[in-house]
Amino acid sequence: MTAFDFSRRRATPRRTILASLTGLLAFSALCAWSDPAAADFRLCNNTSSRVGIALGYKDNEGWITEGWWNVSSHSCETLLRGTLVARYYYIYAIDYDRGGEWSGQAFMCSRDKEFTIKGTDDCLARGFDRTGYFEVDTGEQRAWTVQLTESNETTKQSPGLPGLPNAPGTTQQNPNLPSSGAPGSKQ
Repeated sequence: MTAFDFSRRRATPRRTILASLTGLLAFSALCAWSDPAAADFRLCNNTSSRVGIALGYKDNEGWITEGWWNVSSHSCETLLRGTLVARYYYIYAIDYDRGGEWSGQAFMCSRDKEFTIKGTDDCLARGFDRTGYFEVDTGEQRAWTVQLTESNETTKQSPGLPGLPNAPGTTQQNPNLPSSGAPGSKQ
């Protein structure tokens, strides 16, 4: 019986160590695979309608416009993933359910169907629509969220990571007002 107790005592620490190592490995794997907080350009639709979103931005190769993201009522969508590389971004949005748009005076190319268009010049001659986007000044933040609201409210724009509350004092009073400057005039 003594031998049995002895081997039982040896087995218990071994199982405890094995269980601890297994738990430690599982925790380490979880930490290694967890995604650090992303720095993205997001848009939240705080209206009661579905909206279509087109985005214009400048990257290392020049101006690009992309569309369409379909964003349901009271939901958010990541338009660009990763740290922002520009200060100015441009948005054009359509209210699918009630009509109307969020637009501005920064004219860029778009089309009715899904698109990625390089360049902002000669949209019509190249077979695209010439569309007025509104300007979003991120202040060179690494992440930004635009909040679309009903026409009688404000459109909030906030720096920071997704899921964080909007920073106070970062609102654009009316996204339908002309924006300052054309896309080609901003770096």
